[in-house]
Amino acid sequence: MFDKILIANRGEIACRVIKTARRMGIRTVAVYSDADRDAVHVAMADEAVHIGPAAASESYLVIEKIVEACKKTGAQAVHPGYGFLSEREAFPKALEAAGIVFIGPNPGAIAAMGDKIESKKAAAAAEVSTVPGFLGVIESPEHARKIADEIGYPVMIKASAGGGGKGMRIAHSGEEVAEGFARAKSEAASSFGDDRVFIEKFITDPRHIEIQLIGDKHGNVVYLGERECSIQRRNQKVIEEAPSPLLDKKTRRKMGEQAVALAKAVHYDSAGTVEFVAGQDKSFYFLEMNTRLQVEHPVTEMITGLDLVELMIRVAAGEKLPITQDDVKLNGWAVESRVYAEDPTRNFLPSIGRLTTYRPPEEGRQGTAIVRNDTGVEEGGEIAIHYDPMIAKLVTWAPSRAEAIAAQAEALDAFAIDGIRHNIPFLSALMAHPRWQEGRLSTGFIAEEFPEGFTAPEPAGPVAIRMMAAAAAIDHKLNQRKRGISGQMRAPGLFSFERERVVILAGQTYRVTVEPEGEDLLVTQEDGTALTVASAWRPGEPVWIGTIGSERVAIQVRSLLNGVFLQHAGAAAEARVYTRREAELAALMPVKEQAGSGKQVLCPMPGLVKQILVTEGQEVKNGEPIAVVEAMKMENVLRAERDATVGKIHAKEGDSLAVDAVILEFA
Repeated sequence: MFDKILIANRGEIACRVIKTARRMGIRTVAVYSDADRDAVHVAMADEAVHIGPAAASESYLVIEKIVEACKKTGAQAVHPGYGFLSEREAFPKALEAAGIVFIGPNPGAIAAMGDKIESKKAAAAAEVSTVPGFLGVIESPEHARKIADEIGYPVMIKASAGGGGKGMRIAHSGEEVAEGFARAKSEAASSFGDDRVFIEKFITDPRHIEIQLIGDKHGNVVYLGERECSIQRRNQKVIEEAPSPLLDKKTRRKMGEQAVALAKAVHYDSAGTVEFVAGQDKSFYFLEMNTRLQVEHPVTEMITGLDLVELMIRVAAGEKLPITQDDVKLNGWAVESRVYAEDPTRNFLPSIGRLTTYRPPEEGRQGTAIVRNDTGVEEGGEIAIHYDPMIAKLVTWAPSRAEAIAAQAEALDAFAIDGIRHNIPFLSALMAHPRWQEGRLSTGFIAEEFPEGFTAPEPAGPVAIRMMAAAAAIDHKLNQRKRGISGQMRAPGLFSFERERVVILAGQTYRVTVEPEGEDLLVTQEDGTALTVASAWRPGEPVWIGTIGSERVAIQVRSLLNGVFLQHAGAAAEARVYTRREAELAALMPVKEQAGSGKQVLCPMPGLVKQILVTEGQEVKNGEPIAVVEAMKMENVLRAERDATVGKIHAKEGDSLAVDAVILEFA
């Protein structure tokens, strides 16, 4: 076994590998760029080596710097994590030449599976079900359109060397093929240094299901069940679960056996994932193979009880797999939410900045459920523009799917983040969505259920009642605190609160009485419905956790002038609690309207201007492309929202813009 390994990665996955290595008694070496000098993974490792500037192309993607760091520290092996160099055939070859072990598959397997075109050919040869498509070189947009016409619409244009949703476009017509071909090639070149793309039939109403594999250097390969990854946005996974609510034992076995056959055909010898696109009728077709650890591997670990990182390390050291296929048992259900630094109310555009608040939910067993949070950030840390905007992976396990979803919903409500925009409100709304809860999934789920984008809904029904009761309890606690401050005109003991209160929540009025009941509060509505509210919450804490009635509840709390802003179960609203007289006076206060202007095109995210597609004086139609802005390696096309004439253009290609910077004005 190795004495010391180097992790050629950063953030959450670097921390994840370090945890397992530490448990195994293996010393670790971290590498870091200028942007990651104070990162969590650097502090966690036994040693750390600086490898260059913030740009990944000058640090984490430079093979020579990783090899030199190994030589400098005496690391015997390298774990690549995912992304960066994890699927570059040249990386394990360079390590081997330097006498260093690669904790991953052999270069031949990476070459065979890492290229999506070649992998489909290999899958067909191994008698794995494949999607109809064109795997040759596509020379031009016209050639791409001809191929798409022959395959039949819709089609998927995909980067051959791609991954992570980059370099992928769906086209429903010849016109969309031409634009999608250009964007996919550009993103592929920018992200992977390889602009080759291919075209295949896009399966309507598909599901994304993948099989986790582990193989050793002795020819043994087993599959560890499946993961459902159908909840996606821009071909990027958002929520994953294991097992899949679609599959039965027979289909699972067929998919697993095909995945193993493919792995054995290329002599696969590490952790890997074979991805399938599945129809609602349980038909399935090979999509691609990822020759690395997947982001969503924790859900597999939770239902199998296996540590995939440990298995990778052991097989890299030459050990045989400690399990056979018969040993693999699936237990319970696991759900993973990817917590991203992005603004779900602005089409999920990336957000950067400092984490002024970062308070994840408590990990470990919570009743019958288990909560796990894989992260690489901490409070006070910074989310930079240079890398993937993931903050954490929140995972819950429970005996059943419904219980795992309920645990996930509660954990999301208890996850406090501030300083940057994030997608927790959206994830919470997904957990409460009836279609998700019923398991009626497809890769088009988000586009279908949120066609106008996401706006946090106003609270209604039981959610509103819980938020109202919590608001009343918070107000009571704040009043107690105020009356405990010295220097009051009257001593605290001579003052009693008015029992009758008015809670204004999202424009709705609730008349209640609030009475102490021992250490708890009794909140009674006008119709006589009474709720016992109990919590150890203290003013200033970002999450109110307690019980309302018999239900355990977590609610996000942010102070406002004369009130609080609450988030719970995906809903968000301002709440203000008044005495009856205060409520009468508050109703007379005018509401200030915010002015806005539709004459400017603003940069929706911090990013780089790749293209300005219009000129001053040009007339544009609604929906016409205006500019292309790149953020975190993703190209975003900005379009006109109405017919107009371009006035002054303020930005030029190559400019780095802040969020809401003016790109151009309409005349």
